[in-house]
Amino acid sequence: MRALTNDRGFTLVEMLLAVLFGIIVMAGIGIAVQSVSRSGSSLERKVVAQQDVRAALEIMAMEIGMVSYNPTFASNSSLWSDLSSTAGQACGVNASVTNPTWKGIVEAGANSFTVEADINDDGVVGSNNEPNEVIRYVYVTTGGEQYITRCSCCTTSTSGSGGQPFLGDLSTSGRPRGVKVINNSLGIPVFEYFDASGAATASIPDIRRIEITLVVEIDETGFTYTTTGAQKRRLVYSTSVIPRNHGITY
Repeated sequence: MRALTNDRGFTLVEMLLAVLFGIIVMAGIGIAVQSVSRSGSSLERKVVAQQDVRAALEIMAMEIGMVSYNPTFASNSSLWSDLSSTAGQACGVNASVTNPTWKGIVEAGANSFTVEADINDDGVVGSNNEPNEVIRYVYVTTGGEQYITRCSCCTTSTSGSGGQPFLGDLSTSGRPRGVKVINNSLGIPVFEYFDASGAATASIPDIRRIEITLVVEIDETGFTYTTTGAQKRRLVYSTSVIPRNHGITY
């Protein structure tokens, strides 16, 4: 007797349904993988941006904290560099240190701060090959950009190329960043100065504490700030610097 068998196989409709099912499953997997990858990239950008801001703030605090460092107790009238020269103007400074009581603070503005320190203990600030003895930080808010520059060539004997980008977005210059310093947009000064009693002061000799505040906008999507659809997050970083050397009398 011959056994009964089913030789029909799959119909065309069944094959199409199987293919459709497979496409739906693969599409779901693809969307999930893309979402996880995008989330990971966003988190990585956020972490890197936050690290950049923290590192910048730490460097600023360290260098500003060294203001008026005078280990040899040299005369205030002869130690500090005169930045009214051409080399000093390379950093955008045209301020002569005519008042020795200012010591190592050449300017103390809301968005710019220039400090001097005798780092190599030779009794002279701003000699050849000593560019880091005079530092200037400036918050730039022109041309649609908002960023911090740092200049370390503000001396009378070392010519410089001006302030270099230090922190912030330079997208309109073809150098996009994931961080934008937005203090200006919110009316918050980068630098604030206080005397020994804790009161705000505009008198350079009376400065005993310097508050540095960086309000930043972090791009979480990988776009530049000129791209529509960029998602941003605002963060505030601040620190207080005690310029111990500036208050020493000698």
